[in-house]
Amino acid sequence: MKKRIFSLTALSATLLSGHSLAAGFQVNSQSATGIGRAFSGDAVIADNASVLARNPAAMAMFEQKALSLGLVYTDVDVTIKDVNYGPVEYGSVGDAAGDKVIPNIYYIHPINNDFAVGVGAFSNFGTGTDISELNNSGAPVTPVDLFGNTEVITSTFNMSMSYRINQQFSIGAGVDLIYGQGTLRRQGEIVGGSGVQSKLVDVDADGWALGGIIGATYEINDNNRLGMSYRVSPSFKAAGKVEYQGQSYDDIHIPLPNIFQIAGYHELNHKWAVHYTAQHTSWSDFDHITVTGSLPEQTVKSYQWKNSWLFSVGATYQLNPNWALRAGYMHDKGVVDEVSSLSIPDSDRNWYTVGASYYINKHSSIDFGLGFVRGEDVEVRESSAIPVIGEVVGHTRSDAIYYSMQYSYLF
Repeated sequence: MKKRIFSLTALSATLLSGHSLAAGFQVNSQSATGIGRAFSGDAVIADNASVLARNPAAMAMFEQKALSLGLVYTDVDVTIKDVNYGPVEYGSVGDAAGDKVIPNIYYIHPINNDFAVGVGAFSNFGTGTDISELNNSGAPVTPVDLFGNTEVITSTFNMSMSYRINQQFSIGAGVDLIYGQGTLRRQGEIVGGSGVQSKLVDVDADGWALGGIIGATYEINDNNRLGMSYRVSPSFKAAGKVEYQGQSYDDIHIPLPNIFQIAGYHELNHKWAVHYTAQHTSWSDFDHITVTGSLPEQTVKSYQWKNSWLFSVGATYQLNPNWALRAGYMHDKGVVDEVSSLSIPDSDRNWYTVGASYYINKHSSIDFGLGFVRGEDVEVRESSAIPVIGEVVGHTRSDAIYYSMQYSYLF
């Protein structure tokens, strides 16, 4: 069984994401063109096959088969500093999240003037922080239930179909097959110098879940169009090594939020176009991480998060027949409400992005995207379950730089 899980994990590793720099642990890294324009208008622009990740209805705008292959490298900088409980100092972690490489692939196949089908592989969710070194501060009492390794990584394999109702309206729907893996460890000496290691949580599990997406587009005319989509995400269940408070369980359950977005694209003239997106994510659905099995269900962690919006705007400039330039700005609202967490730091974030496309010929292009993500300095207050400790205070900040490249081909 372990060999099978290891093989499955290795096979899927090329499609896994790490620490996200979007609200909660949502990933915005589906394409180089999207990064270059801060994902503004991405659900309706349809300039390459990656639109499949945002809105299956937009496949109706393709008259030729389309392929896109992309790679995103994230240089992540997550800092957690000045963690303390009153006069007791636990220290800081200067690099709590590692850099990641995130690939993606999409293919769209028009069947006739009315129907098109497509497949894609990408990621919508992922997070990873390791603050276990705070357990080694030498403090007399340590909240080991708060300090540890947390990682949730997902890959989405999508199959979609679109139908053109008439020259203006198109609809689409798709199925998401989601592979995910979770690692959660909380262990260390609660009483400093005692030599007694307490293992509160030890989870290394993976599994599959089923979700879906529906979408629609409205083409006002050749130069103006609108799009919308709604992605339904499952409550994810993973099996493997699941230990909580010294007991073994069968599964860990992680609820994922639903995503709704609307987008617009307007070509002002043969040189300039503007585009925008508003996206709502139901992070209030991510309420509890639980474990189940032969023993009664237990809540490992509660997150009383709030729903969030992101808003992005951008512009594209056709420099000449071979080059298109783009830029964008996105404001991503944080999800933390009354209960915050050191293990998944969050804040409002601003994205500043630029990108370009080089058209090799009428069939192929190479796309580039560069994004700078800047978070806010946030004070985190999290209560430990260890009675003698109570509330622990720390300060977090999450920044990143996204480097992306993509190859697109029209058959």
